Amino acid sequence: MFRVLFVFVVLGISKPMEAHPLRLSLCEIEYSASNQLLTVNLKLFLTDVNEAIVFDPYSKELAFCQPNESPKADQLLMDYLNQLFHVKANRKLVNLKIKSKKLSGEGDNTALWVYFEYRQEAPLSSLEIKNAVFTDLFFDQNNIVYVHVNGESKSLMLNKKTAVHQLKF
Repeated sequence: MFRVLFVFVVLGISKPMEAHPLRLSLCEIEYSASNQLLTVNLKLFLTDVNEAIVFDPYSKELAFCQPNESPKADQLLMDYLNQLFHVKANRKLVNLKIKSKKLSGEGDNTALWVYFEYRQEAPLSSLEIKNAVFTDLFFDQNNIVYVHVNGESKSLMLNKKTAVHQLKF
């Protein structure tokens, strides 16, 4: 009996660590009235993106930001994001289109940065942010959101229980 218990303990200790056990994403939203531009930047762990889209965290199928990137990678990413992420400016849904993306980090800590821009000509009086990205996969997912509007900054923590927050300016 002791040997069986010892084997289970050793296997439990020696199992590989899970990818970035802290479940976080980062979003930065910035608006400047002088530029009339709303920018949204998302930082997502690549393993989480792959798990959400193709159900394999280590998949090379989509190959984001690689020379062999799948022609359907952006559309699949946007299909996923549009279900769980949105920004409303002055109560109007912002139509997010990928402006650019890049990878940073390495191994399990590789992040996919996705950049969006939206022309916001009317003065910004309110923002609604929904960020439930990966909460469909991980019960402990937290999504940090930084909002910078005309020199004022706010930070939010959104998750499965509180996925939407509204700001007034």
